[in-house]
Amino acid sequence: MRRKLSVGFVLAPNFTMLALSAFVDTLRLAADEGDRSRPILCAWAVLSDTMRPVRSSSGISVNPDSELQDPKHFDYIVVVGGTLTTDLLSKGMAAYVQQAAVAGVPLVGICTGSFVLARLGLMQDRHSCISWFHHEEFRTLYPHLKASSDELFIIDGDRLTCAGGTSVVHLAAHLVKQFCGEAAAEKALRIMIEQSTLPARFPQPQPFQTPKTRDLRVRKAMLLMERNLESPLSAEFVARHVGVSVRQLERLFKTEVGCSPSVMALRIRLAHARHRLLHGQEPVSDIAMQSGFVNRSHFARSFRVEFGITPSDLRAQQTAAR
Repeated sequence: MRRKLSVGFVLAPNFTMLALSAFVDTLRLAADEGDRSRPILCAWAVLSDTMRPVRSSSGISVNPDSELQDPKHFDYIVVVGGTLTTDLLSKGMAAYVQQAAVAGVPLVGICTGSFVLARLGLMQDRHSCISWFHHEEFRTLYPHLKASSDELFIIDGDRLTCAGGTSVVHLAAHLVKQFCGEAAAEKALRIMIEQSTLPARFPQPQPFQTPKTRDLRVRKAMLLMERNLESPLSAEFVARHVGVSVRQLERLFKTEVGCSPSVMALRIRLAHARHRLLHGQEPVSDIAMQSGFVNRSHFARSFRVEFGITPSDLRAQQTAAR
């Protein structure tokens, strides 16, 4: 077997570990027979101008395994973004990414790597794929750039951008398929217990029907609520997570979405429950527990107040309509 795909990774400070590992493991599993992990069909390297460890947003550091080399050695240079407060590359790494662009090496931005590329002036007249969670921030910072949050990833000439999370797997599999064949890509996905390669325009999962707000603190608070449906969080915990006092959090929610954090948390839990009732097969009692309700009667009362129908009646209507 001959090597067909070579990728160099540039890690932003506080990069997202999932984005890096999802891309690398797709390459690793496609590169060799079984799970032997030899870099035969695919090769990869984490690049650095200092060879110092790079700390991820999870606190785990990654040691680079290659000093900077001619970017033309790689088929792609992948910039892995992370938390937006620290997305600045060092001068040396920024210059290297710009050198790769001048040399015509395709650049890939995963997670918030699109922000890094935009900051370096490398997304002019290009279409960026942004996670729904960061879409408003991108529009605020780069109002002159074209961006959307409807797809998993976007390929615009020699710029490839991806929303992040598990969508990185599908962008990586797309490249593996192009360079190494469909069998290699499908093999990697199957081992990762993932569906067949999803197309670029496959829609991103959207948050439940929460009100739109430009305030990052409120949006992060609502996302935190959505991620903790089964065990509702205290107002103190949510406020601490977004960096404000409980009183400030209450004021922000009243101003931005017209209700208190506790009311919004309840609405998010009920929206999740309604979605499961319409699209899942779990018993109503299980859905109640998964949505943070201690008993079915409390769940039924809250659900009826919000939607004007009981969970059981909604499930019955859905079953009859099938």
